[in-house]
Amino acid sequence: MDRHELSQQRGLYFEEFEIGHEIFSASRTVTEADIVGFAGLTGDWTSIHTDAVFAAAHPLGQRVAHGLLGLSVAVALATWTGFIEGTVLAFREIIDWKFRLPIYLGDTISMRAKVIEVKSVRQLGGGLVNFKVDLLNQDGKIVQQGKWVMLVMNKPEG
Repeated sequence: MDRHELSQQRGLYFEEFEIGHEIFSASRTVTEADIVGFAGLTGDWTSIHTDAVFAAAHPLGQRVAHGLLGLSVAVALATWTGFIEGTVLAFREIIDWKFRLPIYLGDTISMRAKVIEVKSVRQLGGGLVNFKVDLLNQDGKIVQQGKWVMLVMNKPEG
């Protein structure tokens, strides 16, 4: 198997997205390693994320994941579903992203995306697909949400 075969399309083409279509991801648990890795990558060692003693005295009572770690995991969960693999041309916008509830160490989160708008952009070889995205915890509570706009390629002719 060559490299090209490994990266072949399995995602949906622009024409296959319909308003109202929902995509649900698998879930994953946020771990200590995630938080330490994210802190190391970004340089954000803020105490509420990395200092258990500080966090225990904080109103939240324990360490929480970085907000942008939650967003990053949401993108990864979307990617894992495969619906954009090999067909997304660009991740164009994140609109009105809200950090509604903390994500605690040990929370298990999943992603739900609903198509809310599609717009053909032929000159770019595809179309814009707008998604309403929710990041949910194990209790079904929305911890983060907003809109994503992706440029997705057109289905090849023939």
